[in-house]
Amino acid sequence: MTDDPLRVTRDGAVLEVVLDRPKANAIDSATSRRMGEVFAGFRDDPALRVAIVTGGGDRFFSAGWDLKAAAAESIRPDEDYGIGGFAGLQELPGLNKPVIAAVNGMAVGGGFELALSCDLILAADHARFSLPEINAGTLADAATIKLPRRIPYHVAMDLLYTGRWMEAEEALRWGLVNAVVPAAELMDRARALARHLADGPPLVFAAIKEVAREAEAMPAQAALARVMARGFPTVATLYDSEDQLEGARAFAEKRKPVWKGR
Repeated sequence: MTDDPLRVTRDGAVLEVVLDRPKANAIDSATSRRMGEVFAGFRDDPALRVAIVTGGGDRFFSAGWDLKAAAAESIRPDEDYGIGGFAGLQELPGLNKPVIAAVNGMAVGGGFELALSCDLILAADHARFSLPEINAGTLADAATIKLPRRIPYHVAMDLLYTGRWMEAEEALRWGLVNAVVPAAELMDRARALARHLADGPPLVFAAIKEVAREAEAMPAQAALARVMARGFPTVATLYDSEDQLEGARAFAEKRKPVWKGR
């Protein structure tokens, strides 16, 4: 057993990151910085196209911020979390590749926020979500910003104000997760989805992710005008790429495209 809180594996173009800190996969500042290093490496490696993040065991995806470590070490909530912000993904700049959360158990507080930082969320049928920060007298900062944009405002505020549990099926009903699957099938489904995405056009994925992220703070018409003017770097790269031509040729020739990422 090593001291590394992460189990990181590569399968072709897919990176799999398992947060493995028994008993609850809580994240302290050192773990957060390590996660930032791993996800920054994923971002910067052209051979990697998709990442999966999940938790060790079958009880917790992540309990979020390690409050016991924080109390013991007098760590403030605004501690240095590393290059990617909390859990390595929340504020990682320039990450324009798909990330899948495979929620294998309870996603609590910052663990819930980690899932929200991903592009797609698959949940085991026993998964549960909660934001109990209200009971600890602190702010679920990222969730307070993101959650009302993902699900109906009043549902989001209910979760934030009460700290109640949301079961996987309710999360699916509100569109918070993409699918609920039997626990034994979760990683197979996540890996199949990752392989499917890894076979797709990486430059298009990059443009989708950048435009969706940046347009969130822009009026719709201004965002569209910026796309048409190639004002997003990923869009400019895509429109001048070999892959753009390859997609058109493959469609005309009725064959599967060969994406080169350039």
